[in-house]
Amino acid sequence: MAPVLLALLVVLLSVALLGAVRATRAVLAYRLNARRLACFPEPPRHSWLLGHFGIIRNTEEGLRTVCEIVRRFKVSNLTWFGPFPFIRLYHPDYVKSVLMASASVAEKDDFFYRLLRPWLGDGLLLSRGQRWSRQRHLLTPAFHFSILQPYVSVFDRSISAMHAGWTEMLRSGKSSVNVFESVSLMTLDSLLKCTFGQDNICQQESSRYISAVYELSKLVIKREFNFLHYPDAIYWLSANGRRARHLCTLVHDYSLGAVRRRRTALSQGGRPGKFPDFIDIVLLARDEDGKGMTDDDIQAEVDTFMFEGHDTTASGISWALYNLARHPEYQQRCRQEVTQLLQAKNGGGLEWDDLSQLPYLTMCLKESLRLHPPVTAVARACTQDVTLTDGRVIPKGNTVIISVFGTHHNPLVWPDPEVYDPERFSADKVDKISPHAFIPFSAGPRNCIGQRFAMAEMKVALALTLARFRIAVDATRAVRRLPELVMRAEGGLWLTVEPIGDPPSTPRH
Repeated sequence: MAPVLLALLVVLLSVALLGAVRATRAVLAYRLNARRLACFPEPPRHSWLLGHFGIIRNTEEGLRTVCEIVRRFKVSNLTWFGPFPFIRLYHPDYVKSVLMASASVAEKDDFFYRLLRPWLGDGLLLSRGQRWSRQRHLLTPAFHFSILQPYVSVFDRSISAMHAGWTEMLRSGKSSVNVFESVSLMTLDSLLKCTFGQDNICQQESSRYISAVYELSKLVIKREFNFLHYPDAIYWLSANGRRARHLCTLVHDYSLGAVRRRRTALSQGGRPGKFPDFIDIVLLARDEDGKGMTDDDIQAEVDTFMFEGHDTTASGISWALYNLARHPEYQQRCRQEVTQLLQAKNGGGLEWDDLSQLPYLTMCLKESLRLHPPVTAVARACTQDVTLTDGRVIPKGNTVIISVFGTHHNPLVWPDPEVYDPERFSADKVDKISPHAFIPFSAGPRNCIGQRFAMAEMKVALALTLARFRIAVDATRAVRRLPELVMRAEGGLWLTVEPIGDPPSTPRH
């Protein structure tokens, strides 16, 4: 045999042997991990190949399946998506073990969240390790209550613009409004003001940026439920992938351009507005070494803030309005509370300190966030073994699904969990609630940094809406929950609205 052929044969045999060794190691590791996970019960599998894939769908029926699984397994269970295991947790004592672990021990899982990376980059939602710690430290001042206080007037203007649109709709003879659609535009409008410090009329006129944000959200959802599009090499060649790449470029150009213009203005001593907006604060932030963020870093945080801030808050507001529409007695009690507050202000607008004077409205909002959490689950990748409260161990390398929806609907934690009961959050009961039983903003080191911002906007939206309109469920349209990136409703969430007193006029920008 020629020396060249002999050498080639040796190389091929070596590669084959190395591949066989690696495959054997992978199989042994897989079997060892499966044995260690055997302590977690699992529902019947659909097939030996797909496992439990498809057992929980993003539909009304899928949410009911979650409730059935929670009633059966009570605290946790194991599911397999093909060869990939996922441990699901539904009880606060077990949720705590993962959410309160160090951010380096329970990291954001890349299996699900990586689909957002082309859009959001290494912003706070997706970053890990030292980068995440540094970004979190630099961004925290942007959400201090002293910074958020002036935003209440911004919320007021955006909400008033939405209400003016409702009034015009009523004048045209319509009485039912898709609140999810109009509230989403309103929250996007207020975010544009708070982030970029510029007035927009996105509730009256569309724009390429706004349309791109909406379309990107839909494309991410489509990809999430199409396993064939998980590999990047396949997705970017598809029509949806090419469209997503184009939209990402459009969104990035918009946000990066805004960052660079603001940096130039600040370097020249310019003061862009009456109060610092999100970009201003982040541009001026410095770490212990006196270093700030690059333009690309800030662009990723701006894109993340716009993504996380408008849809989740819109979901919270919309479902809160729906629950109050279903319960006129709670709605009226909230309205009386708001009316008394506004009358005491003699025509003045809501301010930050006023939001603490709405205890019953806050109870109703929290109960709605329990019943209809905007984000139904969060995922964590365990880089070390995590020991649960009962002694069972989640081996490192596994992904944990914290089922926010399941925890909020667990009858062991919440009696009659499907009943909307604001009294669960009354002053004499709220201290008895585990901090990990109510987690609409997650918990622990990687909780939602913008939860104060979101709660303030939701309270202002509910207060002003109830002061200006009576709302009722549109009996002609069925409501079916739709858990996507956030909790939506199939075909929209339609309510009938009836003005109280003089209708609001469109505010001047």
